[in-house]
Amino acid sequence: MRPHPHGPGLTLKLLIAALALSLAPFIAPGAGAVSLDALFAPKADLWERWTRHDPQSAQIVDHRDWGEFLTRYVVVGDDGINRVAYGDVTAGDRAALGTYIDRLAALPVSTLNRDEQLAFWVNLYNALTVQVVLDHFPVDTILDIDISPGFFADGPWGKTLVTVEGHEVSLNDIEHRILRPIWRDPRIHYAVNCASIGCPNLIAHPFTGSGAPALLDEGARSYINHPRGVSAGPDGLVLSKIYSWFEEDFGRDEEDVIAHIRRFADLALAESLALNDEISDYRYDWSLNGTSLP
Repeated sequence: MRPHPHGPGLTLKLLIAALALSLAPFIAPGAGAVSLDALFAPKADLWERWTRHDPQSAQIVDHRDWGEFLTRYVVVGDDGINRVAYGDVTAGDRAALGTYIDRLAALPVSTLNRDEQLAFWVNLYNALTVQVVLDHFPVDTILDIDISPGFFADGPWGKTLVTVEGHEVSLNDIEHRILRPIWRDPRIHYAVNCASIGCPNLIAHPFTGSGAPALLDEGARSYINHPRGVSAGPDGLVLSKIYSWFEEDFGRDEEDVIAHIRRFADLALAESLALNDEISDYRYDWSLNGTSLP
């Protein structure tokens, strides 16, 4: 989900790091300064064309093919992290995934109602991400799939991967120009998966229009109550960088981020938040969420 496709390349990163070090003496610790990562995070930039929808539409999109793929290859780990058995995907199932993506792309998404559109875009994003990894597998991290345009770009997010209603669309377009600005719901970040350990889980069943609200809540609870989302200790909270990169989606400031976390916190986390709810650091693990079938 991720800022890196719009982020700086290695050379520019080194220049920014040098600038940050030169400015560090002038930045008060704990002053709530925006992280360098956040400066380069993609903003929600509405692509107006995709606001078209039909609130009266009763059409339901069939995502069973994607569901079969997820059931077969998503491995739910004992550590609370879902991983994908990329190396075990058969040629037939790779072809079936491509057929599913082509079928979605051929649908007139603008004629659907909002709930079906949400499921459409989330499933398309996740299926495209898996397809991209499969096309370049083996890789240690999705950041190594440098197919995005631009000298400083990392990863696949900026490359157009599919044509929908005559418009070429990238993963960045789906997340930052369609899902985030149209639905304006922070739980979107728990729905789209960037094929990384630090990311919220790729759930083992597809999104549906009718089931989306419950799945968004499920994703939020699962991530927030896992250490890679929120880790609470005596020195404060260590949060996923998602809450730094996209703080604007969760509210105006860190207090709003904490309020969002409290909404989905289980009893143990809520008790920790009551003792210390200061944010001490952010982190993210870009390692590929790959595994093998048991």
